[in-house]
Amino acid sequence: MDALTIKTLIEAGLPDAQVEVIGDDGQHFQATVISPSFAGQSVVACHRMVYATLGDRMGTEIHALQLRTRAPN
Repeated sequence: MDALTIKTLIEAGLPDAQVEVIGDDGQHFQATVISPSFAGQSVVACHRMVYATLGDRMGTEIHALQLRTRAPN
């Protein structure tokens, strides 16, 4: 797994999102996701939306993903 693949998966699942993903060890990544879909949602709900775009890869191909999520200003 690489950062570009994660970015592509998140963008496919949340097409209105601006996504930045970093991480170069193949298992640990940091992502910032900004999406209008997050407006009025709790942090937990936003994170669940992102995790849903990654499906079964979380916990297998992706060992750890530090998330920052927010709606646009």
